[in-house]
Amino acid sequence: MKNIVLIGMPGAGKSTLGVLLAKALGMDFLDTDVLIQNLTKRKLSDIIKYDGIEIFTIIENEFLYDIETEGTVISTGGSAVYCEEGMESLKENGIVVYIKLPYKEIEKRISDIKTRGIAMSDDETLLDVYNKRIPLYEKYADIIFEAEGKNIEQSVKEICELLKNELA
Repeated sequence: MKNIVLIGMPGAGKSTLGVLLAKALGMDFLDTDVLIQNLTKRKLSDIIKYDGIEIFTIIENEFLYDIETEGTVISTGGSAVYCEEGMESLKENGIVVYIKLPYKEIEKRISDIKTRGIAMSDDETLLDVYNKRIPLYEKYADIIFEAEGKNIEQSVKEICELLKNELA
């Protein structure tokens, strides 16, 4: 069975939706941010702060590329789309779903950018990151899910409907 790979901005709800989607579909769940933290024994924010975004992206790319699973809902970090090899590997055995929200909603949901472990330079704003990533999310997406104005239950139900044809 193919994997379901969730991509989108930090705060879009990938992890929360992922767990509930996995339950609804009877699949396993994997959060790549948590996987990276567990295997490196470091917080994402520390890797970014002390090693830099380039090193973090290399680490993230390696972890994404090395994921070997099937029948799993995979919630990626918001910066996964910077990892070309990793994303191509995920797409080989997965259906990529972009959880799309407008910038204003993302901004409301993210309270502390620094502790969250968002891959962004000190001179970038959240809006800069949003604008840079949108084309990449759209590039890798097999399905774009418009999440604005939908609660978690509606979102899970609608994503399951969108996936019906893909999983058949």
